[in-house]
Amino acid sequence: MTRKLLIAILTVSALVADNQSVDAQELAVPESVGMSASRLNRLTDALDHYAESGQLSGGVAMVMRRGEAVFRHAFGVRDLESGAPMHGDSIFRIASQTKAIVSVAVMLLHEEGKLLISDRVGKYMPEYAETTVAVQDEDGYAIVPAERPITIRDLLTHTAGVGYGGGPGAEKWAEAAIQGWYFAHLEEPIRDPARRIAELPFESQPGDAFVYGYSTDILGALVEVVAEQPLDLFLAERIFEPLGMKDTHSYLPESKVDRLAVVYVSDESGLAAAPEGPGMFTQGQYVEGPRQSFSGGAGLLSAADDYARFLQMTLNGGELDGVRLLSPKTVELMTANHVGDKFLWGAGTGFGLGFSVLADLGARGTMGTVGEYAWGGAYHSAYWVDPAEELVVVYFTQIFPAGGLDDHARLRALVYQAIVE
Repeated sequence: MTRKLLIAILTVSALVADNQSVDAQELAVPESVGMSASRLNRLTDALDHYAESGQLSGGVAMVMRRGEAVFRHAFGVRDLESGAPMHGDSIFRIASQTKAIVSVAVMLLHEEGKLLISDRVGKYMPEYAETTVAVQDEDGYAIVPAERPITIRDLLTHTAGVGYGGGPGAEKWAEAAIQGWYFAHLEEPIRDPARRIAELPFESQPGDAFVYGYSTDILGALVEVVAEQPLDLFLAERIFEPLGMKDTHSYLPESKVDRLAVVYVSDESGLAAAPEGPGMFTQGQYVEGPRQSFSGGAGLLSAADDYARFLQMTLNGGELDGVRLLSPKTVELMTANHVGDKFLWGAGTGFGLGFSVLADLGARGTMGTVGEYAWGGAYHSAYWVDPAEELVVVYFTQIFPAGGLDDHARLRALVYQAIVE
């Protein structure tokens, strides 16, 4: 055994001992898949610094390459008050990372011929047969009919015009108490707010612009209608159980409460736990809530290993460990840019069916590869998949809002610098 390989094995052994999670994937030697253990240690040090300096309470980062988990680092604490350490199997509110999973649910129904993504949403949910748009004018705004019915593809690509209750007609959304992405407190199924959303004025005409908002929540309601099953059961039976995602839930079982990371807010005095109770700026009612409203846009909780398994399935062209969810051609369609230059949230980037898609590396200006697909969540979690490098990266932490942090950019730089072949 070479000295280099021995050092690599000792390094990985230390990481496993330090970050052991329940039934977690064993870590491979990074050099076996073209990565450097010593270079990955730079990422370990950087993540530890964010917790030691008080910028973050803690988190979990995970890297997979060529189908092997090579890095899992839990840093900081799950709860600053109790001092409970973060572990590899800690559970996080993943907010908008729910969207990719629900988009896959829609594509499962597409593959079965139960719907087509070109279908009008009104075919399944009649209230969407005709929608309206708020158009700004000299008197404030006018509400006009949509120029065409919205389609399922419009919802998947966030080009249906439906936002999070903003735009010229924001007062109508406020009156209806539908603003922001939080649904966990509702004592009604998601189908009911989806009906009310259809009655409100959207922000743009269908197909005209990328407008981020309730599109995937509407898709969650659509899955319930087409599958004739609550969304949580459909996701569990069709995605989580087949993929072995045992720690992904809409509402957390009581037996796992002690693994849930606390949400923090940051101010001049440092980090403080977000208050209890319902709402976006709180801990949320993901444990004590009514457990009736399953948000397709932001309602799931998960652990790093679970989400990495989901992403690895997509990287494998729809299959994982002998279980096939999607065909390779479906994944190819999902990870193509469907919106042209309408996506204005980042240079060189487009959007597919549930994921952002990198179209121009130089325009973006950070390390990666054309064809990479990604997204994140409101509590400052993030992920990306780089098919060319056979790379999956998952990063979970819990802070909201997260202004001024550069950890996402540093994570990306330190993951790619660890690729040596």
